[in-house]
Amino acid sequence: MDAIRAKAYAKLNLSLDVFDRRSDGYHDLCMIMQSVALHDDLAITLNRSGRFSAQSDRHYLPNDERNIALRAAKLFLETTGHPRAGAFIRLRKRIPVCAGLGGGSSDAAAVLRTLNRYLGEGMTCEELETLGMQLGMDVPYCIAGGTTLAEGRGEVLTPLTPLAETDVVICKPAFPISTPALFARIDSRASRCRPDTVGIAAALRSGNRRALGQRMYNVFEDVLERRAGDINAIKSTLVGCGAYGACMSGTGSAVFGLFPDRASAERAYRALKPIYRETFMTVTIGRLEI
Repeated sequence: MDAIRAKAYAKLNLSLDVFDRRSDGYHDLCMIMQSVALHDDLAITLNRSGRFSAQSDRHYLPNDERNIALRAAKLFLETTGHPRAGAFIRLRKRIPVCAGLGGGSSDAAAVLRTLNRYLGEGMTCEELETLGMQLGMDVPYCIAGGTTLAEGRGEVLTPLTPLAETDVVICKPAFPISTPALFARIDSRASRCRPDTVGIAAALRSGNRRALGQRMYNVFEDVLERRAGDINAIKSTLVGCGAYGACMSGTGSAVFGLFPDRASAERAYRALKPIYRETFMTVTIGRLEI
């Protein structure tokens, strides 16, 4: 069988707020998410062996069913009545790993979205999102992406006025940030700053990208420790090169800036790329076709 091609798009957090821990051990979140054109490439080959395996260009990623893309394939095929089917997935990574850009979640969402279309199962976006919640908190958003308010654990999704195509520079310093450690610090102290989520939604409605950029914030930036220097230095460079605003995405360590034009984005890219290898120029995109 020929391979089925799919693209998995990165996400940014235009805002990220964290509230109290819930009875189920998770936290209530309030985030405005945005898809960008930076993507991973997947090639999915179905088979009748019942086995699932993967191959990627990152040696440290698992090639067995610990891989979230493989888990997505297995979940979809079992749910839709293909118990003997298996899959081989070849993955070319462009989205940095452990960066807060939703790379793994987007890979899983791309598998669900693509198999649904290829096999003609006809699952709705909402049904795919419900399936995705079994795989990870960002997977439901990554099914359709776009400009979206995400609440609850991340599964309560409300589409917002789409952000017009905007130049973006993403920069990931050469270290990961521990997600459990950040949540533990959030629990132990009150955040001094919070994102203006209502103001960002209003800026989207009016098309005021400058107002949007000035209101972006991620509460996890308030609890960074020794790594904060790199994060702040990248943000300063992005804004100094003309970004409307800059923010850490997710639990980091990637930082991004929204730019008024390609020329200012290129200045930031040239300033950061010699220092941080994983620096990318991209653009925002709208909702994905299901």
